[in-house]
Amino acid sequence: MQVSRAGSGPPLLILHHDIGTLDRLPFYDALARRFTVLVPTMAGYDGSQRPEWMRHVRDAAAMQQWLLSEIAETRAPGAVSVVGLGFGGWIAAEMASLAPRAFRKLVLVGAMGLKPERGEIADQALVSYIDYVRLGFSDARAFDRVFGADPTTPQLEKWDLNREMTFRIAWKPYMYSATLPHLLGGVAAPALIVWGRDDRIVPLECGERYAKALPRARLEIVAGAGHLVDLEKPDELARLVIDFVSQGDS
Repeated sequence: MQVSRAGSGPPLLILHHDIGTLDRLPFYDALARRFTVLVPTMAGYDGSQRPEWMRHVRDAAAMQQWLLSEIAETRAPGAVSVVGLGFGGWIAAEMASLAPRAFRKLVLVGAMGLKPERGEIADQALVSYIDYVRLGFSDARAFDRVFGADPTTPQLEKWDLNREMTFRIAWKPYMYSATLPHLLGGVAAPALIVWGRDDRIVPLECGERYAKALPRARLEIVAGAGHLVDLEKPDELARLVIDFVSQGDS
């Protein structure tokens, strides 16, 4: 896995969405002014080597824990905070359940991983990969600002391959874990749960479930944002993350 690094300060690990990530984002830049931002390209995504053996999101979480053990700034227990975006939020939650005292702070933004009781998580197998990305925005114009009205062919190919990787590890059951809700109660880190008010991919009730299941969690709702809060409201999300992660610093 490749790891992009920027900024200085306490280490902050960011786990990207199932659609992958762009190399440079305003959200990352804002955080890099306060933290050492580490953005790994998750195994099997955005052209990284695909682990043919991987079959569960918990496998991806274990690989991320392994990666942290190889990075000097993140080796000490409790030294690193983690921000999980969408699918990356599910992986972050699994990591926290595997090592309940490993993180200083935990931020989950529109995280998959929990089964909604009333609504449902949008099934990307029913739409094209480009329509799935569009579904992640509250305002269609925000998609055009980030990716352009006509995304490039390499970008479309990445979305297609990323979706295939997601199906490989999160298909049955689709986008949730039956065991995760029972393990979140042991997570020691304070947690911030952030949800776009207009999330059409993961229902807000999943955010409410995370806030109830994690012992030290609070929920923040961002108006005018869909599932891809980091792309649609980067400054507002960055402020929430900076304020939360910085709490307790001398």
